[in-house]
Amino acid sequence: MKIGVLGSGQVGQVLAKGLLDLGHDVIIGTRSVKPELAVWSKESGVATGTFQEVAEFGEVLVFAVLGSAAEAVIQLIGQDRFKGKIVMDVTNPLAFGPQGPELTLGHTDSGGEWIQRLLPQARVVKAFNSVGNAHMVHPKFEQGPPTMFIAGNDEEAKKWVSDLSQAWGWDVVDAG
Repeated sequence: MKIGVLGSGQVGQVLAKGLLDLGHDVIIGTRSVKPELAVWSKESGVATGTFQEVAEFGEVLVFAVLGSAAEAVIQLIGQDRFKGKIVMDVTNPLAFGPQGPELTLGHTDSGGEWIQRLLPQARVVKAFNSVGNAHMVHPKFEQGPPTMFIAGNDEEAKKWVSDLSQAWGWDVVDAG
């Protein structure tokens, strides 16, 4: 499957490489390819492109940008490039200020719901936003397989994300 990973930071890199290792055709997207990303791309085998190119390429999109940049990235790409696609949202609605990270959404809303409102024609599934990137792909814990909570309003999209999570070694709970 052709999968576009939007966001070239550590989270995006871990997920892109994990998807490539499962046999998917993967491109990671960024605003501009910096030298360190070019080196990582060559070493990992994951191709790079602009956000727009990656969104156009992917049958499934992994949204792995900073939560504070999510709306601007969607505007840059254009909502039409998300239409009908599964979007695995791994963002967190956080701002980083002098007191450290703070939620940008209160307790009456969620980041997943917000992304779904920004992408009304996409099939958004929230996942992998509650675990550090070092444990996202093939997590190993003494207590056994960890649980990945997913949420979204499209059953087929949630099944795809659930199957991916299980392929990486997660137990999955559909949180709604």
